Amino acid sequence: MGRVRHDRAMSGPLEGLRVIDASSVIAGPLSAQILGDYGADVIKIEHPKIGDSLRSMGARKGDVGLWWKLMGRNKRTVGLYLGDPEGAKIFEKMVATADVVIQNFRPGTFERWGLGFDRLSEINPGLVLMSISGFGPDGPYRDRPGFGTLAESMSSFAAMTGPADGPPTLPPLGLADTMAGMTTVSGILMALRHRDQTGEGQEVSINLVEPIMLSLGPIPISYDQLGEVPERLGNRSRNTAPRNTYLCSDDTWVALSSASTATAARAMTLVGHAEVIDEPWFETGVGRAENAELLDGYVQAWVGARTRDQVLEECRKAEVVMGAIYDIADLFADPQVEAMEMLTDVEDEDLGTVRMQNLMLHFSASPGAIRFTGRPLGADTEDILVGELGVSRDELADLRERGIAK
Repeated sequence: MGRVRHDRAMSGPLEGLRVIDASSVIAGPLSAQILGDYGADVIKIEHPKIGDSLRSMGARKGDVGLWWKLMGRNKRTVGLYLGDPEGAKIFEKMVATADVVIQNFRPGTFERWGLGFDRLSEINPGLVLMSISGFGPDGPYRDRPGFGTLAESMSSFAAMTGPADGPPTLPPLGLADTMAGMTTVSGILMALRHRDQTGEGQEVSINLVEPIMLSLGPIPISYDQLGEVPERLGNRSRNTAPRNTYLCSDDTWVALSSASTATAARAMTLVGHAEVIDEPWFETGVGRAENAELLDGYVQAWVGARTRDQVLEECRKAEVVMGAIYDIADLFADPQVEAMEMLTDVEDEDLGTVRMQNLMLHFSASPGAIRFTGRPLGADTEDILVGELGVSRDELADLRERGIAK
């Protein structure tokens, strides 16, 4: 299946959908980025003076924020302050033309600005308003600022992550935000499906805690029924073994998965300890997990006597599920990543050619495209306000003079 991404005319399955991204940082902007990748016309609303704070986060090349080039791709950008009544009026004009609005201000902020769902649905009865918050629109935490770090902490994800004798460990990237962003896309498309069937828009809310809670799998029900509180296990699993990371003789690392008894048996045969296969405890994942120290010792001794290439080649021949632990340079050089074009080159007006993550879903008929990278703050304000919404040039000049627009 071919993957065409960079033709500006290339359609996607969401072509004709208009999305207003009034959110900031990761979860909301990521969901809008994904919608834009697959053809939606995304209009990014930013504070006219400071823009999305993501513009100043992460690595920079000169004065160019690299994260923004990814997260801002396929979005037209308008600098507009929604907290001013005149800015809110212009926003209402945009809403009249939109299918979806995404916002992640603290609960009650949109309502305080006169932009709550009741008002927006009067303007556009078919509108889907996607509201993202740290902890949800109700409850004692509704007014607290919420970030992914707090969701990773509150969900018990951090409590279970890290070495058994070490502290709780947070991921070094926006895991909870990313999970919420991808889940947000699903919520938007479900609401649009409902609208297509009934003509009725609705507000959909999501918080940062619940998507990462879903990754816990059976742990909540196990606590409910058995009172079990999981301890940190490092890279081991409480459900099977051997499953860990192992150091090769050339100071590189590999990871082993043995989710079934058959895969575990192949691994132990390869490392020279087939005798353990006959042990009664080896028949179940839990039994193997209880003997992880023994099994890991056998695997590490075998891996530690070989280079990574030797380990991977012998595992491939024996159908043992072992993989290299990549750093980012390894990822860029991997032939599977290259063959699938998981990373792709895109032209950027500031940086020339940049390489970034490609589209995740591979459609045969409507593949979508990376039409452009993140644009300067307010780059499309005039085109949208004057060209599409009927704001006069004099009005726009006045709004800019007073800091309401950029």
